Amino acid sequence: MAKILLIEDHDMNRDMLTRRLRRKGYEVVEAINGRQGIDMAAGEAPAVILMDMSLPEIDGWEATRILKARDDTRNIPIIGLSAHAMSGDRQKGLAAGCDDYDTKPIDFPRLLDKINKFLANS
Repeated sequence: MAKILLIEDHDMNRDMLTRRLRRKGYEVVEAINGRQGIDMAAGEAPAVILMDMSLPEIDGWEATRILKARDDTRNIPIIGLSAHAMSGDRQKGLAAGCDDYDTKPIDFPRLLDKINKFLANS
């Protein structure tokens, strides 16, 4: 069972995604801000990180840059998640180090495809 780290500060989004991912057979660990997410990425060694980009303490952009700069977490795929669907946001996420990017509201089948793509390559 693959472990996914979900870094999301919004309770309802975190609960919905966690329940749906667990029903699909994934182990899910949760963080509620960027600082906690960075610590958990190192300690939990997830197969994939789902990173909300609008987080308290350390936002998802900076948390992604930190994780990609560290030897112990740089190879964990990060899928950035954001309610911002502006034309440059995907490029901004990829430039920060996200391996992929998706918009909210979450299209769950599309997100699963992205997760499974990274798991197949690991």
